[in-house]
Order: sequence, then structure tokens, then C-alpha cells
Amino acid sequence: MILLYAVVIGVLAGILRSRVAKAHFSIPPMRGEWLILVAIVPQVIVFFLPGVRRSIPREGAAAALVFSQALLLVFVWLNWRRAGFWLLGLGLILNLGVIVLNGGLMPISPQTVLKLAPDAPIEDLETGERIGGSKDVLLPESETRAALLSDRFVFPAWFPYRVAFSLGDGLIAIGVIWFFWQAGGARGD
Repeated sequence: MILLYAVVIGVLAGILRSRVAKAHFSIPPMRGEWLILVAIVPQVIVFFLPGVRRSIPREGAAAALVFSQALLLVFVWLNWRRAGFWLLGLGLILNLGVIVLNGGLMPISPQTVLKLAPDAPIEDLETGERIGGSKDVLLPESETRAALLSDRFVFPAWFPYRVAFSLGDGLIAIGVIWFFWQAGGARGD
């Protein structure tokens, strides 16, 4: 969802920039665009389809997430010279690293879950258990490899969208916004 916000913010910022600069908003051609669709489909099926997401075993969810992240890295590699893509790639590498180091899912600590949902019944969850059909796995920081890269950051309480995100997610969002911002600039900008 953070990525969706980054796309919307980036497109709006790029369009605004193009209007102010009296330039064209133009997304440059890219290579391997089909990889985005192929990478997103497993995540949509495994993590977002209501009738499916809770029935997929942990191993299947982990395989889908790692496969998806790897395909997105290939897409970034094919387009690394585009504005913001080195940040996208760095964010994906950080996310993929912490995911692989922790069994294929993104670790999130009980403390972070409680920041998001203070009434969450985390005592009913076991360490290492996938949380509600999501991409997250419940792991205390002491049992998390590369805990600094896990889903550990949350927006302030006043922000309407409650979600935990990682350092990698932040870099990906900045890279996406930068890419669309540049699409709103004058040629050669």
C-alpha cells in the first residue's frame, strides 16, 4: 500500500512539476515492463484475495514473496539508469535480504504489531507464525536476523493509514516518487 501512495504522490508531483515548468509529463520507455505484472500477480493472489490468502501455507507464501521480489529486482536491473531506480533497487535488496534471512516472510515484532493495533490478540499467535494471511511473520527482535531492516516503522497515530513498513519500503517509495517527479521535467532535465 505504501508503494501505491508513492505512485500517486509521485505522479501528482510530476504533473505539477510539468505544469509549473511548462513541460510535458512523460514516462520514459522501460525494458521488461511485463516483469512488473508477473511479479505482482503472485502477491495479489497470496496476500490479497480474501478466499485464498489464509489458505496458502507459510511455505507457499514465502516462495511467492521471494519470487516476486526477485522479479522486481530484475526489472530494476534492466532499467537502473532511470531516475530513482538505484533507490528502488537498494530498497528491494534490503527487503529481499531480510525476508530471505527470516525464512521467506517479512518479520514484524510483537511491539510493532501492538503499535498498529493495541488490542491485537498477539498472545494467541506463536513466534514464527504468519499474521492473518499477510506477508508478515511474528518474530521478536531478539530472534530476527537483520531486525533493523524488518517492518518496524509506523506512521504517527494521527495519520489515517495504519501500517508497518521497513527501511527498504521507504527507499522504494522515495525512488518511485523521484522517478515520477523526473517524468514531469523538461527534456534533458
